[in-house]
Amino acid sequence: MQWPTILWLCCYTIVAGGLSAFGIHRWFMVWLFWKHYRNPPQPMGRFEKLPFITVQLPIYNERLVVSRLVKAVSELDYPRELLEIQILDDSTDETQQICRNEADRLIAEGFTVTLLHRTDRSGFKAGALENGMAQAKGEFIFILDADFVPGPGVLHEMVHFFTDEKIGMIQTRWGHLNRDYSILTKAQALFLDGHLVVEQVARSRSGRFFNFNGTAGMWRKQTIIDAGGWQHDTLTEDLDLSYRAQMKGWKFIFLKDVISPAELPVDVNGFKSQQFRWTKGSIQTCRKILGPVWRSHIPLLLKIEATIHLGANYAYFLLFIMFFLVVPGAGSAFQAKGRFWFFDLPILICTTGSVGAFYLSSQLAAYPKVGWKNIVYLPVLLALGIGMSLSNGKGVIEAMLGKESAFIRTPKYGIEKKGQLWQRAAGRPTKKGLLLLEILLAMYFTGLVIYGILNNYWSSLPFLLMFMMGFWYVVVGSLPQLVQNPSSAEPDRPATV
Repeated sequence: MQWPTILWLCCYTIVAGGLSAFGIHRWFMVWLFWKHYRNPPQPMGRFEKLPFITVQLPIYNERLVVSRLVKAVSELDYPRELLEIQILDDSTDETQQICRNEADRLIAEGFTVTLLHRTDRSGFKAGALENGMAQAKGEFIFILDADFVPGPGVLHEMVHFFTDEKIGMIQTRWGHLNRDYSILTKAQALFLDGHLVVEQVARSRSGRFFNFNGTAGMWRKQTIIDAGGWQHDTLTEDLDLSYRAQMKGWKFIFLKDVISPAELPVDVNGFKSQQFRWTKGSIQTCRKILGPVWRSHIPLLLKIEATIHLGANYAYFLLFIMFFLVVPGAGSAFQAKGRFWFFDLPILICTTGSVGAFYLSSQLAAYPKVGWKNIVYLPVLLALGIGMSLSNGKGVIEAMLGKESAFIRTPKYGIEKKGQLWQRAAGRPTKKGLLLLEILLAMYFTGLVIYGILNNYWSSLPFLLMFMMGFWYVVVGSLPQLVQNPSSAEPDRPATV
């Protein structure tokens, strides 16, 4: 082999090996999930006298959904004399007045309501939660983001687990109000189900670390205090606090069958903004928490698994490098006998195979009768993940370099059903430089597809087509936001993606 082939082979092996390692871990999660699937957690007992609960509602410019949220909270099946509702409003638009009106309405109906409005928004969501907890009357705190619509019985489903004094947090599974709205929302639902059904169940029921998902969960107030409180030096304050609390010895429980419905982003830019924040925040948390994890007294295997969990989003960095290693014909001189069986096939099984098993398991477990039908959107999800990789990879690099950025909320529109008209809400505007790079990559892979066809590199085409479609999907979905003024509302419109 010539030296370019040797160089390509070395780089490809390292990158593919890294992605395969994450794939093997995903297979391990699938195995753990099915091993513990039929062992749901049960409360140790039941409170003879129900405890006081504070419901915290962190709000920031949520004019289209805040009334829906407050209405759902007012319908919770829990004694009003044992319930405090905190509206933590950091808004700068007309949401302020909506929050005041909703607070006044609830007070008139006999609820205990505290409206806390901040003007500096220091610490973003974590700062709002910290500010609210300082005044919270409840022994337990239930947190709900603005796009959630909890069922009436959710507090009773959770609270009795706290009869075990070692339990610090209970997390419910997110549902999807607008799953069938578009191809984008169907792919997102599949993506979240993989994490919320397979991964969270596997981690929680096998005694491994898992994280509060930022909303639709209840904390023991003392747990938050004992773990050092809400801190806002990362964009994923929920993951950060989760690890600090579990390293203190507190136990978490995930309730797969208690569902808290929420709204999925209906535009590509909103989803991209959300994923960027989650990706960057997870790497920030990894850099912050990994040292304390390894210095702690937890078992070695748990330390290794926690390292993979915290560092999972480094895969986006590897994926970005892979883009430049999949050129048709690259390394063609590497044609040793048995290459397919000992090189290509194992990598395929570890990566693509584990992804398929992961998401298929989530659908079969969450929707036993119809879940298998949802797996048809897996190619869309894979393409979408590839298309988002540039934005997410940027988040990884920024976190590695210690670059700080603001907490950008995910726009919510009040969408609950297919065909519903919607207004654009303020959110993160499309960054022209990033979009230009995404367009260049879309054109780059289009050129590689054409090159592969003309030169009969048919084995490369399935992957190249997925890369091409993924970037074009994200580009086309991002273009409408390029000309949008994010501070203004546009006329009602249906989603087109």
